[in-house]
Amino acid sequence: SLDFCQPEGGWRMDFQNFGEFLAGDRIQSSPYRLNMKVDMYCEQLCITNLGQKEVNGVSPNKSVKAIQKEYHNNWIVDNLPSASKTEDDTTITTRFWGGFPVGFIASDTKKAYIHNHVNIEIQYHIDEFQPGAARVVRFTVQPFSIKHNFEPIEISDYNDDDYDYNPFNVANIQHPIESCSPKIRSKKHTRYEMVYARGREPQPASGQVLFTYDVIWVENKELQWPSRWDVYLTMDNAIPDKVHWYSIVKSVSVVLVLSAIIVAVLVRNLRSYNLIATDEEGAESIEEVGWKVVHADVFRPPSFSPLLLAVCCGTGSQLLITAVMTMLLSVIGVLSPANRGSLLTSLLFFYALNGSVAGYV
Repeated sequence: SLDFCQPEGGWRMDFQNFGEFLAGDRIQSSPYRLNMKVDMYCEQLCITNLGQKEVNGVSPNKSVKAIQKEYHNNWIVDNLPSASKTEDDTTITTRFWGGFPVGFIASDTKKAYIHNHVNIEIQYHIDEFQPGAARVVRFTVQPFSIKHNFEPIEISDYNDDDYDYNPFNVANIQHPIESCSPKIRSKKHTRYEMVYARGREPQPASGQVLFTYDVIWVENKELQWPSRWDVYLTMDNAIPDKVHWYSIVKSVSVVLVLSAIIVAVLVRNLRSYNLIATDEEGAESIEEVGWKVVHADVFRPPSFSPLLLAVCCGTGSQLLITAVMTMLLSVIGVLSPANRGSLLTSLLFFYALNGSVAGYV
């Protein structure tokens, strides 16, 4: 595990079904504090030591290794996975799969930098049937790397009359960005221009690091709660529809061509069998046409490994019925992506259930 902030009382594992266990999914609690429809500005999370600095010839710390291997954070809010928003000088890109990276490697220095600040943007939709209730319909995380110059503090350092008193603060930030400054009353959320302003540097993945975050609540009147998974299933149209249609047409074409070849070979062989008259069958073979001529070959056991043929036919039937039953459950909506691990659990259940089909075939 990486040296990130831990929640009070340590990590707590969420309940997982059999499919999640086999897939290796482990859902743990988080130290981040979220209150419904309450924006937060540069909230401090914790101070942690990521290890020694990067030095040539010396093995890097765990965080640097994770960044070099392109590790990602995968967060969940209200059972909805996080989308990742990245921004540069010209474009803003949002990805709805794969989470967001732990850090990045600088193109000039080749050093690893940690994403120690995140903008957590949560979109909600007002429930029409329950006045005052709201449902989370989208969850986006925009990571930043901000080198905070800070001094650790204790709660006793605060006075009760301090207007900027926050019981969760763990440090005094010197020369903070606008969103982190306690002297600014009308605060604004962290933006790209603040992080990459002149004189600002990213946070190296080493030493003492202060983790902070913003929480942004946005009402989405168009996106309904039953449709919140659509953008994840389509990956926000990352793959154009034409590509899907090309793949479907290509697959159908291959199946049709192969089927035509098999039919042509069978028809040709059957016609040749109709012209053959053996001495053993005599006059009876002349009257036999079509499949009657090849009945001796059809019902003859294979000369090479008949057991292997039986196993392939039985297992193939088992897999085919398992796939059909699983797809039917997906079509009618029983297997939803919100039910993590349900797909793998259903596949294993139907595969074991259809073992009798394999034995019969």
